Amino acid sequence: MSEPTTRARIAVLASGGGSNLQALIDHFASAGRDAGAIVWVGSNRADAGAIARGMQAGIHSAVVDDHTNGPALLESLLAARADLLVLAGYVKLVPTLVVRAFGGRLLNVHPALLPAFGGPGMYGQRVHAAVLDAGVTVTGVTVHFVDEQYDRGAILAQWPVPVLPGDTPATLAARVLRIEHRLLPLCVAGVASGAIGLGDDGRVHGAFAGALTPDTPELRFALTADAHPTSPHLSDPATLASDVARLFPR
Repeated sequence: MSEPTTRARIAVLASGGGSNLQALIDHFASAGRDAGAIVWVGSNRADAGAIARGMQAGIHSAVVDDHTNGPALLESLLAARADLLVLAGYVKLVPTLVVRAFGGRLLNVHPALLPAFGGPGMYGQRVHAAVLDAGVTVTGVTVHFVDEQYDRGAILAQWPVPVLPGDTPATLAARVLRIEHRLLPLCVAGVASGAIGLGDDGRVHGAFAGALTPDTPELRFALTADAHPTSPHLSDPATLASDVARLFPR
């Protein structure tokens, strides 16, 4: 992929507390500084923590009064001169006009391994409750390009997260969120830098600077009590070894 001559201008839409937004702000203020900068934050909720986080960081932040109004949203993004648009916990469907205008430049993070546990209405605790109801042993995080359907765009990256005995939607959500905070910034930086992109064939092309493995510093799969204090099984070495072995067989 060709490298940009200037830093990408990144816009973010979020509906909730904005912890993924904060991860992006922190990343592009440090390790990802050369790739891009967060220049605009929007939310469909005036009371969203994401708005407060954006304002605190000195980023232009605005409430999207009508999430179905494509022309108004696109006008705001064009006024911000946004190059990329990132959905960081944004629960509304992005209008078709905006999706098409930002084709190949629109990313979303989803708290499961798509195509499983995705689609309309599948967000937040609903996803984790569905994962537990299904009885699966592994869930994870997906970062994908956005098209006109919920959770159906080309997948850029995924990372597994174990489902442990005794998990609740809340404990599982906390474990998954830790990985969201690491994977999303890396993916956005990859697209912002030009290292990764969506080709005309609808496939993802390019690669991260280094392979994502269990030993990748930003994504070290550390099943420790410090990482997951709400999980009572982490003091059992045999359980930890079993969890790691089934996720990363050698």
